[in-house]
Amino acid sequence: MKWKSNILNLKAYQPGRSIEEVKKEYGLQSITKLASNENPYGYSSKVLPAIQNHAANFALYPEGSASALKNALSNHYNIQKNQFLIGNGSDEIICIISRSLLRPGTNTVMASPTFSQYKHNAIVENAEYREIPLKNGSHDLEAMLEAIDEQTTIVWLCTPNNPSGVYIPENELIAFLDAVPQEVLVVLDEAYREYVTAKDYPNSHELLKKYSNIIILQTFSKIYGLASFRVGYAIAHSEIIARLEPVREPFNVNTLAQCVAIAALDDQDFVEKCREKNRLGLQQFYDFCEEEELDYYPSQGNFILIDFKMNGDDVFFHLMSKGYIVRSGVALGFPTAIRVTVGTKEQNQGIITEMKALLDVNKMNK
Repeated sequence: MKWKSNILNLKAYQPGRSIEEVKKEYGLQSITKLASNENPYGYSSKVLPAIQNHAANFALYPEGSASALKNALSNHYNIQKNQFLIGNGSDEIICIISRSLLRPGTNTVMASPTFSQYKHNAIVENAEYREIPLKNGSHDLEAMLEAIDEQTTIVWLCTPNNPSGVYIPENELIAFLDAVPQEVLVVLDEAYREYVTAKDYPNSHELLKKYSNIIILQTFSKIYGLASFRVGYAIAHSEIIARLEPVREPFNVNTLAQCVAIAALDDQDFVEKCREKNRLGLQQFYDFCEEEELDYYPSQGNFILIDFKMNGDDVFFHLMSKGYIVRSGVALGFPTAIRVTVGTKEQNQGIITEMKALLDVNKMNK
């Protein structure tokens, strides 16, 4: 086979250990998964009735342009329907953007560490990727600007950033956008946007009125609790969407996924309640970190990165043996940390108890 040489050492995305795998390996009856930034409160009560009442003929292809979902998003945000691109999760839209703008001889700029799929797709397209180290968990926007040249086609900004949870304040983002060349597409990946409580978080939808070279990514996988349905969307000027649409696979979002996304969008009370519960959950972890004198980044997502000053894999395996699945920071670029999804109050207290026990053992052994 004549494989592209640039993909030979590329590894498939690793989503983390499944609940059933961990149960079998450790002989546990109960597992709490706090690894993938899923919503511990599930999804809106409007979702199941929407499925049950959906009378589509499943022998037919989905509505290819996701017109009804675009209408719902257009009404929700007061943004024109032709400014939306619907994807099979935000992952597919990242792939579409990369496929459209990256090729040999071009480059793309991103933070490091950040969401892995930016770099992954650059490698697939055989483009150069320029990784700019985070500064105290934040994007180093000045250094990212310096990395842009005539061959740069895309800049990726994940805000709040995964895995650090730190966001880009509005004044910093505006100054950055003012300096970026107009021919460079700036991707604002706002997968965790609905969890943000910071007052100076940018209103990126308003920024669309001033900047024609930005595209905003959002998803139904996080606060809406629809991760298994895989629905993401992009918002940009209609000219950008028109360029990307032909690259999208036909019928890429299935019929039920479109249906449940519309139902979930209609329940903003659920979103608000989840945001408030997440804020209280983060405070549980902040209090724990302060008490144990552990470093952490204040998060605007539904997860927190905690530095245990020991190998993150060791913390990961210890917690897994106690029935808690988290993400080791080793694979995320923070080798002495773990990333924990904010769960329910009870789940948070449970894992905090186990983390305290681990720290107590280490103190005794010193």
